[in-house]
Amino acid sequence: MYKLLLTIFTAACLMSAAPQKPTLYLIGDSTVKNGKDKGDGDLWGWGHFIGDSFDTTKISIVNRALGGTSSRTYRTKGLWDGVLAKLQAGDYVILQFGHNDGAPLDDTARARGTIKGIGDEQQEIYNPITKQQEVVHSYGWYLIQIIKEAKAKGATPIVCSPIPRNVWKDGKVARNKEDYGLWAKQVAEREGVAFIDLNALVADVYDQEGETKVASTYFGSKDHTHTIEAGARLNAQEVVIGIKGLRKLRLNKYLK
Repeated sequence: MYKLLLTIFTAACLMSAAPQKPTLYLIGDSTVKNGKDKGDGDLWGWGHFIGDSFDTTKISIVNRALGGTSSRTYRTKGLWDGVLAKLQAGDYVILQFGHNDGAPLDDTARARGTIKGIGDEQQEIYNPITKQQEVVHSYGWYLIQIIKEAKAKGATPIVCSPIPRNVWKDGKVARNKEDYGLWAKQVAEREGVAFIDLNALVADVYDQEGETKVASTYFGSKDHTHTIEAGARLNAQEVVIGIKGLRKLRLNKYLK
């Protein structure tokens, strides 16, 4: 009996001493997690499928993106605070914002826009949604706050540029290399964190396949921003390609 109890006690100690597996958090807008993540309207975000590429016995995947959010409102709504409270040393955070940041700063519909760029500019507004005064910062400023706070918890932030929309000109899909894609890259470089140019990776595929095929295969008849399942799977695949391209990123060891 004594030996049995000792064996149980020893096993319990070993289990409690075993290192907790890290978590990969995904934060962003509806292109990362659409609706309730159940394929409503046949639309999906890439965050739903990226777990297929990871060994989830060694790392947990938690998708905390929310449709309609910008880099600003993800913070002001308390969504980032919810992730930050659970974030631990050794965790990872992939952040992708920008699709909604170009909206007005103080419209009565959502008031979710940010100042363009990555500078320290700020503007005080009356927010008609919260009915309070609010100081609005640049897109880059909000990303930098997330990065710094994630780092302070011992986590590894990874910045993604926004996926391309189904918008074309002269046979080429529109890219965001002069605005949100550029600014995301500049923020990552300034803060010394990993950057995945998801916009360019996906746009390269779109250009090869052509406007007609891309529209029918990845977007269906929905809209120019939100993808159906095939599009979401492609985007997830390109995120993984981006991760693999960052050879020093320890997240690689959790890929299948």
